[in-house]
Amino acid sequence: MMMKPQLAVLPPFLVLDQLLQTWLLEDIGRGDRTTQSLLSSGRPGQAQWVVKEAGIIAGLPIASRVFQLLDGQVVFTPVMEEGQWCDRGQEVAQIAGSLEALLTGERVALNLAMRLSGIATMTSRYVEKIADLPTQLVDTRKTTPGLRILEKYATQVGGAVNHRMGLDDGVMIKDNHIAAAGGIREAIAQIRSRIPYPLTIEVETESLEQVAEALEHGADIIMLDNMPLEMMRAAVKKIRSTNDRIKIEASGNITLETIRSVAETGVDYISSSAPITRSTWLDLSMRMVQGVN
Repeated sequence: MMMKPQLAVLPPFLVLDQLLQTWLLEDIGRGDRTTQSLLSSGRPGQAQWVVKEAGIIAGLPIASRVFQLLDGQVVFTPVMEEGQWCDRGQEVAQIAGSLEALLTGERVALNLAMRLSGIATMTSRYVEKIADLPTQLVDTRKTTPGLRILEKYATQVGGAVNHRMGLDDGVMIKDNHIAAAGGIREAIAQIRSRIPYPLTIEVETESLEQVAEALEHGADIIMLDNMPLEMMRAAVKKIRSTNDRIKIEASGNITLETIRSVAETGVDYISSSAPITRSTWLDLSMRMVQGVN
């Protein structure tokens, strides 16, 4: 399978550096005992990254930054483009710099790239199922604490669209909010009077009655949660005939086997946590090619 590299926006390093430094400190502790005891400072070396199974590569700019935080003279040269499909055994990057930086940063850089590549690969499988339809796949907030900003970047690389990054990105009135407020009408009224412009209000619905209530009280986005396909089709028809500007999202137990049927109901978006929560790491390895005895 060949994938065209996807447009994904990498968070600025002003945001990422603190995370990367924390993860490096976690691994290095009081020092890389092996490398520092073995090598003289500044000894040069070269290495290559090789993918050990087929998939989409993601996280190369982040891996490059890991090495540069250890030594600004390290040169990380991607051989494959970010978001490109790679076959088993292909070289994906070349690295040149001090052996100390290469060996000390190896594990953190590989861990991040393997995790993100696995997410991008799984995301692409979901996206491929609906590629000829106007429906878009979006991710969720079911992410690993501390890794959300990177995991959501990886879903973009795989072809998905980011849902809200956090609770401050938009309003989503879920079942527990509805219960706490005493109903959809009450929840929308209270929230709309207090949130800043131009935040949107999304309402999670589980029945056609809730869809009608969300429509009546001015929801901007309506989520159809765990609805049977027949009910979902009826909900889409009702929303479109009432207000064709309202965006419709489907969610709940979306799998590779069901995503196309859900998309064919006419929803604008399908949200799923599966590309992040059900993905496995894409295996990568670093091999020294110069600087070893």
